[in-house]
Amino acid sequence: MIILTGGGGMIGSMIAWHLNTQMNFDDFVIVDDLINEQQENNFNKRKFVEYIVKDDLEKYLSNKKNISAVIHMGAISATTESNFNRLLQSNIRFSQSLWHWCAKNKVPFIYASSAATYGDGSVGYNDSESELDQLNPLNAYGYSKHFFDRWIQLELSKNQPVPPQWCGLKFFNVYGPNEYHKERMASVVFHAFNQYKENNQIKLFKSEHPSYEDGMQVRDFIYVKDAVEIIIFFLNNNNFSGLYNAGTGNIETFKALAEAVLINTKGQPDDIEYIVMPNDLKGKYQYYTQATMDKINSIGFKSKFMNLNEGITDYLGNYLLTSDRYA
Repeated sequence: MIILTGGGGMIGSMIAWHLNTQMNFDDFVIVDDLINEQQENNFNKRKFVEYIVKDDLEKYLSNKKNISAVIHMGAISATTESNFNRLLQSNIRFSQSLWHWCAKNKVPFIYASSAATYGDGSVGYNDSESELDQLNPLNAYGYSKHFFDRWIQLELSKNQPVPPQWCGLKFFNVYGPNEYHKERMASVVFHAFNQYKENNQIKLFKSEHPSYEDGMQVRDFIYVKDAVEIIIFFLNNNNFSGLYNAGTGNIETFKALAEAVLINTKGQPDDIEYIVMPNDLKGKYQYYTQATMDKINSIGFKSKFMNLNEGITDYLGNYLLTSDRYA
């Protein structure tokens, strides 16, 4: 049996989708605290053993001996969250408690880190554990993920009990179905689609960096189905541990993203408007992200990721432009 935290979120619910539809597997428990009632739609098509609220998980685990893995996707993921006490409890303390339980019970532990830990990218996007101390996240969310990554290294250095497998996945810009509850934190793809649907126009941030023209800021965009493939790889290969980037290794501009949305919505290239960046993002905005994928490729991971056009076509054609947008 697998414990899947954050199973009501985008990545978590798409893990459940993959387990059901691609692996014919339903022996898992979903753990989450839903932030709105519509979020239940993310997993109401799924077959699974039990749904548990986060605060009841410790009691549930106290008498369970048949857990094969913990996939920990649950977290406060808003990059604008400023209450560090909330981040401390949800992103650090809860993760630490699951780590200790997995170490004690010898259960593999796969968890979500974030590319936000890399900060402005000035020291690169190398997922080597030895370079963690060089990173400087730009926001409290990124710092909470970075803190937990470093805490694990401290546990290892002190020869403390550790899970038989541990994998921290540094997710880059994930987009795709079941992200609709994320509101402002939903992907640019989802916002671009909604903007064009409502106003026949897509808004992108103007650049405040002299090296980037408007719309030419770049990201490593990864379709959520591809991100899940990385998780399943480690689930099936429990002899590998460490921090690993979860991106594609390729970059695309926001302008290219908007144009891909416009192609799928029958829009025109000049239906893009550039707007001033909000004050709460100034100084905390990444202009360039690109995952280095050498580390995961070196251990045998092979997957043909969808490029941005392919991912957006699948997302819009099979979800956003249909009567039922949930996977």
